Amino acid sequence: MAVLLDSGFLFASFNASEAEHEATIRVLESIREPIVLPVPAITEVAYLLARDIGNEAAADFVASLAATELTLETPLQEDYLRSADVLRQYADANLDFVDALIAAMAERLNIKRLLTLDRRDFQLIRPKHCVSFELLP
Repeated sequence: MAVLLDSGFLFASFNASEAEHEATIRVLESIREPIVLPVPAITEVAYLLARDIGNEAAADFVASLAATELTLETPLQEDYLRSADVLRQYADANLDFVDALIAAMAERLNIKRLLTLDRRDFQLIRPKHCVSFELLP
């Protein structure tokens, strides 16, 4: 079974100054199943790296995608529709688009395990395909 990768987790794995950096590296080293990265998360990670570290870090990240072992998953139309539903359902929580899209893609791909540091949002969301997401670390 695959695991789905959230942008905050990926950002922390590239940014040694992040408090959760070491935890993300340990988890990534322990994962044996395929890791799925939603394509829209790439933009968010590149933006955060450029903002917090610099354009060279963002460029290194983007270049790493050419040889990545991650499975890059492009959202389908149904994922966008479901993410809009999630955004509406949890409007009071101010979920962001990428988190809602990750939840939608996890449902479609039947993925229950998420690599995320955003525990608040993903503990709040009630997926259709399982009782709750398993959040790592």
